[in-house]
Order: sequence, then C-alpha cells, then structure tokens
Amino acid sequence: MELEAHVHDTIREIPESEWDALHGVSEAPFLSWAWFDALERTGCVGEEAGWLPHHITFRAEGVLLAAAPAYLKDNSEGEFVFDHGWASASHQIGAPYYPKLVVAVPFTPATTPRLFVRRPEDRPALLPVLAETLRKLVARSRISSAHVLFPTEDEVTALAGAEMAHRCGIQFQFENEGYQTLDDFLARFNAKRRHQIRREMRESSKQGISIDTLRGAEITPEVVDVMFGFYVSTVEKFAWGRQYLNRAFFEEIAARLRSDGERAGSRGGVEIVLAREGKRPIAGALNLAGPTTLYGRYWGASEERPFLHFNVCYYHPVEDCIARGLRRFEPGAGGSHKLVRGFAPSVTHSAHHLAHPRLDAAVREFLVRERSVVRARTADRSVAFR
Repeated sequence: MELEAHVHDTIREIPESEWDALHGVSEAPFLSWAWFDALERTGCVGEEAGWLPHHITFRAEGVLLAAAPAYLKDNSEGEFVFDHGWASASHQIGAPYYPKLVVAVPFTPATTPRLFVRRPEDRPALLPVLAETLRKLVARSRISSAHVLFPTEDEVTALAGAEMAHRCGIQFQFENEGYQTLDDFLARFNAKRRHQIRREMRESSKQGISIDTLRGAEITPEVVDVMFGFYVSTVEKFAWGRQYLNRAFFEEIAARLRSDGERAGSRGGVEIVLAREGKRPIAGALNLAGPTTLYGRYWGASEERPFLHFNVCYYHPVEDCIARGLRRFEPGAGGSHKLVRGFAPSVTHSAHHLAHPRLDAAVREFLVRERSVVRARTADRSVAFR
C-alpha cells in the first residue's frame, strides 16, 4: 500500500473526526483537534507568532493512517528544548538556522505521542517514514533542520534508529506508586522532610485560604477572566517571560475542552485550581487532565503568600491525582525545587535532523556527553524522598 504524505497550513484542512480518532490523541487535551484549532483561530500561532502550521498527514487510498502536528519556526521560543547555542553555531559557519521545522505542541513541554496513528501496531513502522519525510521537507524547503520535541521514549528510539539525533532532558514529575491517600505519599519522606511539607501545606488554611479544583460548568467566564489575569501577571513578573497566549484562547479552550469528571478514565480537559481568601480569588493554576495524567500549565497570583505557589501548583494537584487514581502529574518544565517535594527526576526526549554536515556532527558529539549527564542525574529516582 503506497503512502502519500501531505503538508497542511491549517488544522482545518484535516477533518476533526479523522484527527481525533487517531490513536494517541486522547492521551491529553492539548493533542485534540480543538486545541490546535483554538491556537490558530485566536492568533496564538501564525506568522506573527513565529509558528506557521505545517501539519503532516499520511494517507493510503484516501484513508488517514497517521498525522503529526508540525510548524515552521523563525525563532526558538515556546519550545522548551533549548537550541539557541545550535543556532549561534550554525550562523558562525555561515548557515542560517531559521526557519526550521518542529513537530511539537506549541508552548507545551509535555511528553505524549507525536505521531498519531490509525492503528497503534503501525506506529513502529511509520516512525521511520516520519523521519524520512522530515528529511525530505528540510531538503525541499531548503531549511536548516527538523526537530521532534517531547516524543515518548519508544518514539525517540525509533527515530534515533532512523538516524535522527537523540537528545535527553530532565523534568521533575510525580509518579503515583499506588498511593491510596496523601499520607501514603508523605510516608516516603524522612521525618524532617515530612514535617516540613506538612507545615507548608497547613500554611494556606492558617491564613484562611481555600483551594479548590474547578471543572465543567464551574469554570465560568468570570473564572476564566481571573485565571487569564493570573497568567499575565506571571509573565510580567519576569524579564524572560513571554505571553504566548491571549484572552481569546483561554475562553476557547475553557468552553470547548472542559473536564467532565473526577475519576480516571473520564473525559479530561481544562481544570482550574483556584485559591480564595473568603470569596476573593488570589491565585490560580490552569491544568489539563488526561485519562491517566494531569498536566500543570499556567500559574499566577495577585499577591505573594508563604507557600501559596507550592500548595496551588504541587500539593493540591498531587492529592487530587491520588484521589482520582491518576498515574502521573507533570507540573511543567524546570524547577529543581520540586525535587525536595517528592517530584522525581524524569528523562524527556527529542529527536533532531540537521542538514548541515558540520553542524550535525558537532551537535551529535555534544549530545553524547549531554545524554550521559542526564542519565546520571536521573538514575536514582528515590533521591526525591531523601
């Protein structure tokens, strides 16, 4: 059966029902057709944002067999796999680094499938096809490179086997090791650390602050306004902050991707953790729930309170995951401070094709050393509880 590869400059060229029926899409709300459509409709991706849709599909006899979300990029912002050094080296040898092609979910450093397939058993055979297609697109478009960001370990193994360069990174994540209660989780720590965490968790209630997860109809337009304000406040606090999303996007996903349940296996979606002093919201976090994993995305607060960030973004979601039977909580990129709160070091992956031979050789040599460092730092996951 002959495969035909197609490139689409908008998600709307691909029928929503076909995209969402592919295996892998249901693992997280940000893989759904509605998520990519909302990004496009609200202008969060596009020419001005430096994320031009370039989605890839594979068909045989008109039937959609696989798809990958992809974008042409003229910068490296919003990717969370940092290649600024590569860009600098590329320019030094006289080879422009931008534009480049990325297979990724914009602004979302979360590990999920990057190639969605009609039948899961076909994914191993189709991943080398994706790698070859990326090489052909790079050559045809005369661009520098192609990058697959935050694929699963199985996917990156197949892509590396198809001669793409393999990069590793580190995130700190909560793994639910069969805990029935929060006390089961806390029992993993030594007495000193356990006492410190309990003290941090009590601080919000001592100040009269309540923390709740809002779902479904509880996420009203007023709550969306408040959460967007918190998001912007965080962006504005830091010199390196970037406002990738706008108010219209928050409204779109809150309306189209609301979570409808509390148990594992129910349809996930947008959830908002809201901290209130009395009736007044003072902090919040926008999370995304999949059937087995909770993803922490955006946080903000109107005022600083001791340990409020830890309670809203870590402790409350961890307790929620245990209660719902979710297997994992990914609170996002960075943050080694998560380690002392029971978030274990986890390996993330990416795969890269660099067209310039000298740049490719230099990057591959660097990645060998980098992978060794990452593997050493993540070898002992029990370090999170010491």
